Amino acid sequence: MNRLPTGRLFHTGTGSDLVLSRTFRAPAEDVWASLTEPERTTRWFGPWEGDAAPGRTIKVQMAFEDEAPWCDLRIDACEPPRRLAVSMTDEAGAWRMELLLSEANGSTELRLVHHLDTEDGIGEVGPGWEYYLDMLTAARDGSPQPSFDDYYPAMKTYFDELSAQPGT
Repeated sequence: MNRLPTGRLFHTGTGSDLVLSRTFRAPAEDVWASLTEPERTTRWFGPWEGDAAPGRTIKVQMAFEDEAPWCDLRIDACEPPRRLAVSMTDEAGAWRMELLLSEANGSTELRLVHHLDTEDGIGEVGPGWEYYLDMLTAARDGSPQPSFDDYYPAMKTYFDELSAQPGT
């Protein structure tokens, strides 16, 4: 299947923000539950365990990655059902992300903002987030799960070229 990348890159005072979005015909509270309830995150990202609260660290399994690793994920901010900010450090480096929800006219837009210190590797990171957001869509609407092969390497050039363009 031919999927089109949606990510955009914005330069900030401290780096860059990679922003991807999806819109769901559902209230923000329901989309929030898909992002935060372990039995629902299992369907598109992986399970998590621990005492989730701002300032605390939980264990998250990246179930759709090679070897399905478990990682520590710090909850930096949690403002249901509008904003979840998290950070993680792994062998690839530090990751800081926000999931932002806004609801209007029976639909909720989810924006995933990945705060980048460097744009190195954006050609790998961007397709991965496109894949995970489409996994979320499939989990919510019951459609077949996408194949990562439809995202990478097919979208790599798109994201590499975002990095080469002057920021907005």
